[in-house]
Amino acid sequence: MPPAPRIAILGIHLEANSFAPVTVKEDFVRLCWRAGEELTIEARKPAPATPPEIPGFYQRMDETGAWTPVPILAIASPPGGPMEQGLLNDVLDEMRQRLAAALPVDGVYIPNHGACSATGDLDPDGTLYAMVREMVGPEVPVVGTLDLHCNISERQVEAANAMVIYRTNPHVDQRERAAEAADILRRLLAGERTAMAFIRLPLCAPSVTMLTAKGAGPYADLLDYGQTLLGGDVLNVSIAGGFVYSDLPKNGMAIIVTAGNGNLGAARQAAIAIARRAWGERTRYHRALMSIEDAVKLSQAVAADPARLPVIYSDAGDNPGGGGRGNTQWLLAALHEAGVPGVVLGVFIDPELAAECHQRGEGARFRAVFNRTESQFSKRFEADARIVKTSDGVGVGRRGSMKGRSFSLGPAALVELEGSGMKVVLGSLRRQLNEPMMLEMFGIDIGKARTVVVKSRGHFRAGFDEFFTPDRVFEVDTAGLTSPILSRFPFKGLPRPVYPMDEDAAWTEPAWAKGL
Repeated sequence: MPPAPRIAILGIHLEANSFAPVTVKEDFVRLCWRAGEELTIEARKPAPATPPEIPGFYQRMDETGAWTPVPILAIASPPGGPMEQGLLNDVLDEMRQRLAAALPVDGVYIPNHGACSATGDLDPDGTLYAMVREMVGPEVPVVGTLDLHCNISERQVEAANAMVIYRTNPHVDQRERAAEAADILRRLLAGERTAMAFIRLPLCAPSVTMLTAKGAGPYADLLDYGQTLLGGDVLNVSIAGGFVYSDLPKNGMAIIVTAGNGNLGAARQAAIAIARRAWGERTRYHRALMSIEDAVKLSQAVAADPARLPVIYSDAGDNPGGGGRGNTQWLLAALHEAGVPGVVLGVFIDPELAAECHQRGEGARFRAVFNRTESQFSKRFEADARIVKTSDGVGVGRRGSMKGRSFSLGPAALVELEGSGMKVVLGSLRRQLNEPMMLEMFGIDIGKARTVVVKSRGHFRAGFDEFFTPDRVFEVDTAGLTSPILSRFPFKGLPRPVYPMDEDAAWTEPAWAKGL
């Protein structure tokens, strides 16, 4: 019997928004920083704090035969600004040292987000892939999983044997994609060769146009079409929507098709078919947002008529899941000042205010000052309030992308604003509200709210779908670091022209596509 294959695991999870403050080590440590055996222990916990693809990979490898995990280092931060370059250097150095000490290995699994950047290195994902390939040599299979919002570089493709991208947005299939990556890795370990075709389009679709539920729009249709091309030697079809806020030369919708038996022709034929369809349908990537004024009017109407069903608003311009600070006050102020009853809003990130609530204690009444330290989009707001409940902010998700995962809001509190009765959940750590438990842990009955406002772009849909059907979900046009109105951003690194910001953007097919 051959020895169990030794598989190295290492990765960096950061979705980098170039307009947000720089991401530092503390951001990773507070979410996930697991080195060596700590990574394996965490991945096999009932409610792990790692990105879910890591325990998904472990589980599938366990199910499919003997193997020996060689955990190196995996770190994850909430989406934020580019990674501080010195930190990236330190992380790569530690990964290099740990991997060198572990060699030889029979394979490598890289669970990266794929939209990382640093203050000096514009392609840390490519740097990591290239480093791994250089260290393990040309024959050792390297397989990675990537977020649907990744930005793919040529260096990644050249260094990998296969890359598997999420197919759901909200992301609820990370474990499944990790299992797929594990299965491909098993085939590679058995001697199969793969070939990958890669195409990047000058198409940077606004994030709100990239939902994947059946019939949800052009991106959902494109993903469905891609899966019809599986079969024969085509093992995996991945279509990355990309993350435009990274503002990088490698931005743009990307298609990666992996074929077995070294069949590059099959991979290319599928990839060009998808690319042609995507480009031909580029004008579909537009979505109307609701104005703040219309949001207030709708909430007033819902509150006034018990027969009307409740609504939920995405504070789309301030999504912590895309680098937003989670503390813009536009919807908070508008709904409170209009005196709209039955409103629940969260999670508003304000460590100072949350700390004050813990100091004063439950039941205390005080003048709540939001954003004592103002920033570009986050202005001061004040209201008389009552502290309803305080919490350590620690919980386990029960639905959607957070199901079965541990989370922490840091010291947190629920306050009720006097005059409107609005309930606001405060947190200290930047987390998007994509999980009902982030409200329910404070005793909030979501089913009784008339309007719920979430600081999340889209992942909340999978967590709150038991309360709100799609026709009662609205994305509100708010100012912030994740506004879907891309013309508001001073892009510098983005390759131009690019659709939809440049209507005259053109795409030239790769030379190899001639005749396909």
